[in-house]
Amino acid sequence: MSLTKEQVLHVAKLARVGLTNSDVERFQHQLSDILDHFDVLKQIDTDGVPPTMHTLALEGIVSADEPRPSLSQAEVLANAPYEHDGYLRVRAVLEE
Repeated sequence: MSLTKEQVLHVAKLARVGLTNSDVERFQHQLSDILDHFDVLKQIDTDGVPPTMHTLALEGIVSADEPRPSLSQAEVLANAPYEHDGYLRVRAVLEE
């Protein structure tokens, strides 16, 4: 599968990554090669292979959900880089 330059630029925009023209051309080839590898993997016969989340069986990995005392507001804010009126202050991450 060959990606177009427009598709590479769209992915870069979604990832908020600036690319030069040479970057676009290089990533166009590299990402197309990666997608070609996925096409090869799609051809592998996986009938009869049970779906797994882990290669090893995991048992007892979740601890009991028991209530316990939480931190006070002062303890939480003690390590905060920025605080305003008793709240954590963070940088805006959404565009208007």
